Parts: sequence; C-alpha cells; structure tokens
Amino acid sequence: MKTAVRYFSRTGNTKLAAEAIARGAGCAAVPVTDEHAALTEPVDVLFVGGALYAYGLDRRLKEWIAALDGRLVGRAVVFSTSWISRHSVDLIKVALAARGISVETDYFYAKNRPDENKQKDAEAFGRRYGA
Repeated sequence: MKTAVRYFSRTGNTKLAAEAIARGAGCAAVPVTDEHAALTEPVDVLFVGGALYAYGLDRRLKEWIAALDGRLVGRAVVFSTSWISRHSVDLIKVALAARGISVETDYFYAKNRPDENKQKDAEAFGRRYGA
C-alpha cells in the first residue's frame, strides 16, 4: 500500500503529529511548503494535517489542497492540532471532498502540543490507516 503524509505547521505541533503518523504508516511526513510535497503518482492513503489560524486554515495548506489532483488519492485521512477547537478537521475534510477525494470520517486530533502519549496514539493511527 502506498501512503503519504502532508501537513502544514506554524508552531511545530502539527509537525510532531505528522511525524508520528508517518512513523506508523511507514512513510515520510512532508510539509506542504516543501518542493517535493506535490503528489506525482497515485497513493492509496493520504494523511493531511493542519490547524486553525484565525479560525481558518493557513493559506498555504488551502492552496496545496486546491492544487491536489484528486485522481491520485485513493482516500484521505485527516489530522489536526490546535488549542481552540477541532474545526480545522472539518475544513480540511470539506476541502479534500471538493477535490473529489473520499475522506475517512475518523481523524486524529491533539489539543496543543502532542505529548509522548499522544504521539504514540498518532503512530498507532498511522498504522491503522496506512500500513
């Protein structure tokens, strides 16, 4: 199974979750701002993560999702970190669905910085959907 993890993180919290999910899924976590973030070949599972910034998604994550070729994604799984709410999960799901991508109802969420236990949960989440 081919799996990919893409994320945007300003503070490093979502990066920690992305790296843990990627360990579990057996792939690399790539920020959407990286020159290699674009999908160039099909993946069975795409994990996409971000957080709320001023009650919305960061422009760079929104732009990356808007440019995503939905035909390359079998299904997407969402993750998020934030201090205020899980609303980013819904925003990411809607943006992915608008690209014609099937999105899992389940998601991973960590309030604030994922501690060691939450990172273990994130790794197990990655194994469940990506392995």
